[in-house]
Amino acid sequence: MHHTRGRVRRRRPRLFASSFAAVVIAVSSTARGQSAPSPANHGRPLAIEDFYRIRTVGAPALSPDGAWVAFTVTTRVEATNGETSEVWLVPSDGSRRAARVSPEGANAGTVRWSDDGQLHFLAGGKGWALNPTTPERLVEGEMSAAQRGGLGDESGHVTLPSPDGKWTASVRDTPPPKREITYASEFEKRHEERFKGVEFDWLDFQRDGQPFPVPNRLDPEVSPPQELFLAPNDGGAERQLTRLGLRPMAVNWNHDGSRLAFTADSGYRTELRYGASQIFTVAMDGKVRRLTTDSDYTYAGAQLSPDGRWILTTRQLSTDAVIRHKLNHGKPTDVVLVPAEGGPERNLTVDWDYLPTSPVWSADGRYVYFTGGIGGTTHVFRVAPNGGAVEQVTKGQRRIMGATYNRDFTRMAYTVGLTESPPEIYTANIDGSGEKRLTHVHDAYVDEVALGKAERLSFRSKDGTPLEGWLLYPYGYRPNAGPYPLVVSNHGGPHAADGYAFDFKNQLFAANGYFVLQVNFRSSTGYGEKFLWGTWGAWGTKDGQDVMAGVDYVIGRLPIDRKRVATIGHSYGGFMTNWLITQYPDRFAAAVSGAGIVNWMSDYGTADVARTKETEFFGTPWEERSREIMIRQSPLTYAGRVRTPTLFINGEIDQRVPYSEAEQMYVALKKNGVPAKVIQYANMPHSISGSWNQVHRMLNELHWLDTYLKPGKVS
Repeated sequence: MHHTRGRVRRRRPRLFASSFAAVVIAVSSTARGQSAPSPANHGRPLAIEDFYRIRTVGAPALSPDGAWVAFTVTTRVEATNGETSEVWLVPSDGSRRAARVSPEGANAGTVRWSDDGQLHFLAGGKGWALNPTTPERLVEGEMSAAQRGGLGDESGHVTLPSPDGKWTASVRDTPPPKREITYASEFEKRHEERFKGVEFDWLDFQRDGQPFPVPNRLDPEVSPPQELFLAPNDGGAERQLTRLGLRPMAVNWNHDGSRLAFTADSGYRTELRYGASQIFTVAMDGKVRRLTTDSDYTYAGAQLSPDGRWILTTRQLSTDAVIRHKLNHGKPTDVVLVPAEGGPERNLTVDWDYLPTSPVWSADGRYVYFTGGIGGTTHVFRVAPNGGAVEQVTKGQRRIMGATYNRDFTRMAYTVGLTESPPEIYTANIDGSGEKRLTHVHDAYVDEVALGKAERLSFRSKDGTPLEGWLLYPYGYRPNAGPYPLVVSNHGGPHAADGYAFDFKNQLFAANGYFVLQVNFRSSTGYGEKFLWGTWGAWGTKDGQDVMAGVDYVIGRLPIDRKRVATIGHSYGGFMTNWLITQYPDRFAAAVSGAGIVNWMSDYGTADVARTKETEFFGTPWEERSREIMIRQSPLTYAGRVRTPTLFINGEIDQRVPYSEAEQMYVALKKNGVPAKVIQYANMPHSISGSWNQVHRMLNELHWLDTYLKPGKVS
């Protein structure tokens, strides 16, 4: 139900088919230098209407020769509650302006380069191709298997052309014979056919954002096994290559097209397991070999090296292993090499205390490149496959995202995230030198609007632990003015991190006169394993102290009114908000809790992630130790302390943090005479999406904060 100012509203707005004729604006890529603009001392404050003006620059795709960068530009469309996306192209030397190359008015995306340097993408439901040197000669046509590059065909089957062009491997279902449904009588049949509802008898029956109940992976008819098939490209007969009864993932060829590598979980039909994928190879004669044997580990990705000797993968302890061994820490992730012929694995990041992602081989096999976060930054790193220290390639206080490389690994392109401006695309040499900014999609907007100034903070928690945070300054800030109100924005996860990223909502709060504080509390990524697992068995305790240390730090050095502080957040940030208002009841004048857990006991059985309790809370509610932890760390246990007016926000069909969590705390606050309100978004899962919902949410959050932090401003 939607409760708003004393009355109940139920809205289910009709969504219209998306139609939008975009105006093509060529954006200069040669002016203004390489760094993003600093916050202006002039310009108007950001307004909520600007949400539809800021566009999203999609991850770049660097051409094989490194001469061109293709990317998408996505615009929110208020009239349709949807988005429209265009494909843009820019030379990597910045010699020309970036320009749209997809057909005007057609929703476009799925960008891929073919080996011959042709750009292929989908637009308006059709395949398109162009030569970047003559972009005006746009050709309509179907995407071939080579052009799709593992995206899959119309049936969703993954197709993989071999490097020599002779074969196409595909992964697809091999369903068993269908079972016949029998009934004892026509009477029974009629009543079965009249049944309205759902029936299920499997454990994994729900998952956020998916239809309820989730299809039964235990049933081969519902979740059929998949196999690898091989077809010659000269028109010969296709043949089945594997007969494992598994579901292969991360399939890729070796350099000469003689072998395929993939990952698969042999226990994916065991409902009491969380699973652990292993690495396999298969030769052209169908001989399958399992290369990994340690059941405590799970492997992601399986990239054969250029010389075919090694398989590149990421490895971590499986969830089942953490539970089985009753560990008091989580799952370190490492970049690992597995010998293609079997043998001891080689850990390339054993001495690197962070979380690597997206590893790839360089063309000559001399390096493995990957991205990873250190503090609030994200950068490109590399390590030699024969061992040695991890080298940081890109530098600076920023977030490098969507890194893409040319064929010979001499160039790369990526987006750069900053707090004070939306992301843009850059290119650089493979060693990080010669960096050049290629796009200026948001320059006109940043020139017009005075976005909030951001400051990185360094301080210590109650127990002396070093912490990092960020503070957005309010629009028009003057040191001799104030005191100003403060909004504490808590990130989700908890194993995530705030940092150098543009956040429209935080900027909106700053534009309306608020300081906005973000703290990378204990359990955040980017600060090493000890910090990452520092809240094991006590979610809320040390990380809550970390947040409060940040609040006290900024109040002690800036003109902030300690009586006008609010806490907000979504998911784990919602839990943190619920926890803070129960543990520090006199410190917060308002709160907004989005999809926040309040009762770990009820959450265990109603949410789709029991594993978080079975690992970090040491078990289930019927085990004494874990039950005591769940009760002790549940905000609902302390609801009688709360004095903070709180707005609760949830999706109607959230299965990650069900609405019942907000409902419990809402009832507790109302029973105790504390102002409270619920906004529930129809048909929304854990991530509340859609521009209409997001704008509505921001408006209502701002109204709630203004009501309790700016008395007199709002009636």
